[in-house]
Amino acid sequence: MHIPDGFVPPQLCIVGYGLSGFVTWQCLRQINRHSDPTTQMPKAAMLAAAFFVASSIQIPLPPVSLHLVLSGLLGAVLGYHAFLAILIGLFFQALFLGHGGFSTLGVNAIIIGVPALTAHGVFQLRRWLPQSLKPSLRYGVSGFLAGAIGMLLAVTFFISILIFAVPVGFDVATERAALLTLGLAHGPLVIVEGIFTALIVTFLQRTKPELLTGLVMPSTRHNQSVRPSGEQLCD
Repeated sequence: MHIPDGFVPPQLCIVGYGLSGFVTWQCLRQINRHSDPTTQMPKAAMLAAAFFVASSIQIPLPPVSLHLVLSGLLGAVLGYHAFLAILIGLFFQALFLGHGGFSTLGVNAIIIGVPALTAHGVFQLRRWLPQSLKPSLRYGVSGFLAGAIGMLLAVTFFISILIFAVPVGFDVATERAALLTLGLAHGPLVIVEGIFTALIVTFLQRTKPELLTGLVMPSTRHNQSVRPSGEQLCD
């Protein structure tokens, strides 16, 4: 799910850098509103390394190859730090492994990073699930949704960009067949990412719950209230 250099037109690369720059600025702005912006850095560095490794391992499934993205997991655990961790991971993948590219770094960051931020919002749904449910079940359900939706959005963005980036004159039937195969191949991976994210956040909830108290969305910043789930919002 890494678009290489030279595959998309320069105009799209410029737009990608512009959008990713804006999202980066917004994330940094929200992070700096925290009383101590550095508290999440060790966790962000650890998950950036996990993203670097996991999304570098290709799973061959002819005629395509697949890899984990972990956008849902990073979004659930890191909040606004997720986009920055993904951006750094993509940079080092392009530098050391040749995955993706430097001209398409912004585009790839949008493809994977924006779904991670969306997954963070989805993960907050656990606060609204019935309090009668066990905490592990609330975390598991919201974690699964975060992981699955994060992956689904990333695949959707990726395929959408490929549709617009296909050169004029390319065989339409071949293009449709390739995109259909790509979409179907990633279907099981959506479920896998959902299950994987659910398992990880449930494990963390039981053993290291403080790792799940990342930055919350702007509507809840400065509002340390108690939701119906009984959880206090923590920055």
